Amino acid sequence: MRLAAALALCATGAAAQDWDCGDPALPQQGMNHCAHQDYLEADAELNANWSIVIDYMQSLPPRPGGISEEEGLREAQRAWISYRDLACAAEGVVFRGGSMEPLIVSTCLERLTRERTEDLVGLLPSG
Repeated sequence: MRLAAALALCATGAAAQDWDCGDPALPQQGMNHCAHQDYLEADAELNANWSIVIDYMQSLPPRPGGISEEEGLREAQRAWISYRDLACAAEGVVFRGGSMEPLIVSTCLERLTRERTEDLVGLLPSG
């Protein structure tokens, strides 16, 4: 819940601004906004690759007497999402309530999401 609140603060506070994310002299609010945008970009990339990977998993024959590859991956993804959100909230705890918390949390979300995308793509035969 705190993660959502931190990201909401980041998104709403910067919505009225048109931040130049390439500007190294951004104020904290701009850095928070740009970090959140970077996370959203990473999340979109993960979702695009997720569709490809889940389609591949659906094409595999089920394991004898076990969970299908698709079901296993879906379960793993749900667990990963919980891990990511909790781990990033923990990274932000040092800055709890401060203006840097959204930056730290969004940067963590982006990093872990990009890592997960690489992991998922690695499940493909050509990955």
